[in-house]
Amino acid sequence: MDFLLAHEPLIRLAAFASVLGAVAVLEAALPRRRRGFGRWRRWPSNLGIVVLDTIVLRLVFPMAAVGVALALEGRGIGLLPWLGLPAVVAVPVAVVLLDLAIYLQHRVFHAVPLLWRLHRMHHADLDFDVTTGFRFHPGEILLSMAFKLVVVAALGAPAAAVLVFEVLLNAGSMFSHANLQLPGWLDRVLRLVVVTPDMHRVHHSVDRRETDSNFGFNLAIWDRVFGTYRPQPAAGHEGMTIGIEAFRDPAELRLDRMLTQPVRGERR
Repeated sequence: MDFLLAHEPLIRLAAFASVLGAVAVLEAALPRRRRGFGRWRRWPSNLGIVVLDTIVLRLVFPMAAVGVALALEGRGIGLLPWLGLPAVVAVPVAVVLLDLAIYLQHRVFHAVPLLWRLHRMHHADLDFDVTTGFRFHPGEILLSMAFKLVVVAALGAPAAAVLVFEVLLNAGSMFSHANLQLPGWLDRVLRLVVVTPDMHRVHHSVDRRETDSNFGFNLAIWDRVFGTYRPQPAAGHEGMTIGIEAFRDPAELRLDRMLTQPVRGERR
């Protein structure tokens, strides 16, 4: 575990690249929807925003969530140390509670107009594939990390749990945004536990009622518990429109346009 924590950035990069490559291959072999725009039209900007987000995040929060968890470990700070849970219990509990926190944060970003202006860049993608899973505005990434640090400290989450959660969050986001055709029976079984591409694609519908549903990234239970679960889009997965009304121009897929979207377009 000491080795894993010491090499946290490398582990996260390796996991990111591996999942991205695997899901991209599966998408090409088993696509769910016909692409409206080729990869060369969208991927440079979506991958570019990842590089920019990573640089900005490391400059503003050099310790990141795992670093904060390491700094607090052994000091008895937070809910889990107060409860005296052994590590074998504290780690999975912390992962589940962190996932719940991200679900709630996601709902807040939809509900608060100023936060929606940042988050809507994620929804403004005119196609839905693995790269949509990491297409977030730097402003949202910074606010999300600040919130995550508060939650990690409040929970007293073990550093190992934070590392596991970060890897799962990134991998889950890429998988749930995949343009991937899963067998119907497999999708039904998987979405009892985790968020599947068909489940999350509903969330990227242009229809506001569908946009405000299926907020989960990893665990599927939260949408059912809090009443935000919608099984399928009204128009079907092949017929539904991806994106938001404010940014339908293909020029909005450019990186420079993506970065200025929070200060342009209609209010929610």
